[in-house]
Amino acid sequence: MSAPVREPLKPVIVGAGPAGIRAAEALVAAGLRPVVIDEAARWGGQIYRQPPEGGFVRPKSALYGFEAGKADAVHRAMAAIRDRIDYRPRTLAWNCEERALDLLCDGATEILPFSHLILATGATDRVLPFPGWTTPGVFTLGGSQVALKFQGCAVGRRVAFLGTGPLLYLVAYQYLKAGVEVAGVFDTAPFDAQARAAAGMLRDPATFAKGLYYVGWLRAHGVIIRNGVRPVRVDGGEGGGERVEALVWSRDGREERTPCDAVAFGLGLRSETQLADLAGCRFRFDAMDRAWLPERDPAGRSSVAGVYLAGDGSGIAGADAAEAAGERAALALLEDSGLAIAHERAATLDRRLARIAAFRRALSAAFPFPENWAGAIADDTMVCRCEGVTAGALRAVATTGQAREINRAKALTRAGMGRCQGRMCGAATTELLARALGTGPDGVGRLRAQPPIKPLPVAAEPAGKTEGIAS
Repeated sequence: MSAPVREPLKPVIVGAGPAGIRAAEALVAAGLRPVVIDEAARWGGQIYRQPPEGGFVRPKSALYGFEAGKADAVHRAMAAIRDRIDYRPRTLAWNCEERALDLLCDGATEILPFSHLILATGATDRVLPFPGWTTPGVFTLGGSQVALKFQGCAVGRRVAFLGTGPLLYLVAYQYLKAGVEVAGVFDTAPFDAQARAAAGMLRDPATFAKGLYYVGWLRAHGVIIRNGVRPVRVDGGEGGGERVEALVWSRDGREERTPCDAVAFGLGLRSETQLADLAGCRFRFDAMDRAWLPERDPAGRSSVAGVYLAGDGSGIAGADAAEAAGERAALALLEDSGLAIAHERAATLDRRLARIAAFRRALSAAFPFPENWAGAIADDTMVCRCEGVTAGALRAVATTGQAREINRAKALTRAGMGRCQGRMCGAATTELLARALGTGPDGVGRLRAQPPIKPLPVAAEPAGKTEGIAS
């Protein structure tokens, strides 16, 4: 009796940052030809984003600083396998169901089936609104970094940096190195929290030393750094909100006003989990990230057979962890498919990820979430820009008993129904509802993803179903 014919593997990777590239590299080494879906025009992800081809030229040492060597290694790794993968730049994966992805590229849609899927979807800024945050000239930290890396420009001539987390100091450093005036760095985390967490951060002395260097370099160049601040408002021009004129902040009950023409703002990162949700992955609440994250085992396996998770899209851990997790997820895919893997390499990656996880816990303690935000924000502060929903409207549906769960609040107020589908306002909505209901953020449920996860043009043309992997 003849042996059953094995169906060819059709692995697809969503994301071409550090996690996606290392996953693709491992699959190629095993003789597979994965499809790599990349929303950007060039590979590298957010952290190692490349300028556009034919655009401005800056050396990698200027673009990536201490991480230039790592960025170059990731870029070279992708270039080395470019002809052995099906790379799809400028392509949005906007839905996932029935073992297939819905894609959009250059105005045309496509259905791409897969046998296995690695989601390396990355993260975006976590934003908690405050008065004036919609004023022209207020950007997220990540958006400010994109402008510098990809477009070769700054978001302003005199920029104030506000929020908390390692990205706050990194982007301020990058801007000052690029010749932009930094009006100040305003960290919502108290200094004593960072001092207490120092011992834990010494688990990764090289990364800790780089953080200290950024802070020291900024101070040495005359940049004021303030800890334990609370954002009060952004002052706009005459007529209200025409353009940023100053950041008003307070510390120890005293308000101060810092003139600037742009504000870069972010309170850590939040994982992009929508595709994992649409793929049917089971979620759990992560207290450290204050978010619902798709479940995964240490190797990256999700609760859905054949779907794997890697990088910041399943929990914030940084670029080094993303590289290791991408390769580890690819090894899990190969092992689950009955192919031989190097178990020693898998064990090495497991140990590396465990060390990074310990460091990540120390970082979380050093840059704590500002839990007093939801109680202090005024009722008239805009939370959902797309649908014009205020903090007061969200509090009202909770305190009147109309909504004790976030999806019910969404239905009643339309918060999260706009262009961003809750990607920007979801975290703030969760915190506001939880505070109004007297529970933790886990107590109000999880905002369910809906396709399309990002806006599609009305004129998008169907391109039919792709029956196999393009060569």
